Amino acid sequence: MPIRTCRPTSPGRRFAMYSDYSDITKTEPEKNLVERLTRKGGRNHHGHITCRHRGGGNLIKYRKVDFKRKKDGIPAKVEAIEYDPNRNVRIALLLYRDGERRYILCPKDLAVGDELFSGEKVEPRTGNCMPMRSIPTGMLLHNLELVRGRGGQLVRAAGNFAQLMAKEGDYVSVLLPSGEMRMIHADCRATIGQLGNIEDNSIWLGKAGRRRHVGWRPTVRGTAQNPVSHPMGGGEGRSGGGRHPCSPWGKLAKGGKTRKKRKPSSTFIVRGRKRGRFQNT
Repeated sequence: MPIRTCRPTSPGRRFAMYSDYSDITKTEPEKNLVERLTRKGGRNHHGHITCRHRGGGNLIKYRKVDFKRKKDGIPAKVEAIEYDPNRNVRIALLLYRDGERRYILCPKDLAVGDELFSGEKVEPRTGNCMPMRSIPTGMLLHNLELVRGRGGQLVRAAGNFAQLMAKEGDYVSVLLPSGEMRMIHADCRATIGQLGNIEDNSIWLGKAGRRRHVGWRPTVRGTAQNPVSHPMGGGEGRSGGGRHPCSPWGKLAKGGKTRKKRKPSSTFIVRGRKRGRFQNT
């Protein structure tokens, strides 16, 4: 996916970058695979804001993506590659031999006309889905299940991939994009290959308006607010906040661990993720 730049006719377009969408082969989605998406604006079922700086944005519809890939033994042909406004990776439209159509996440180098399979005894080829028990060690994976039958939950963003490192009994060791080494049950499914649209993280929005189009509202620094609004606000003139960086509710923003100490799934973590300079290891 090449990136297109703009002529600097205005300050907002000087550094703006766009995808040229040359990999898109179909512009209109399948009507029976689309549903209405209700806007929540970062609010939960009580109406309380639980995720700040959300709201507005263009009207979009949700594409029903098949994360489970349970149609075993039925070959599927890649009919089209489409744009999905809900995620930064492309989606591929599959036409199964029985006439059913489904969307999947589009891996790198997948082309229209390719034939894909899912099941336990299929060829470990890009786009095929199979239990990790049957996948050779060292393969690149995406759309990994954490619980058998629940569907893929890990490694679903553009350009990401996990790597199958080892097998031991009923569990396999997987290296995740964060650097974490994790044990997953061998019967959990994964899809072969790295996800496409790798250059997405290089796109520069260029202006505040494009950020509003994707549904993100402005973020104000804590030191620029009043002391009644933020613990780091106030002071005569510009100040450093007078304390260590923290959230509006006083929780330290640097150096603290966010994972619960006694979380049951911690027993499956072989090696923790990579952390920044200011965080504990």
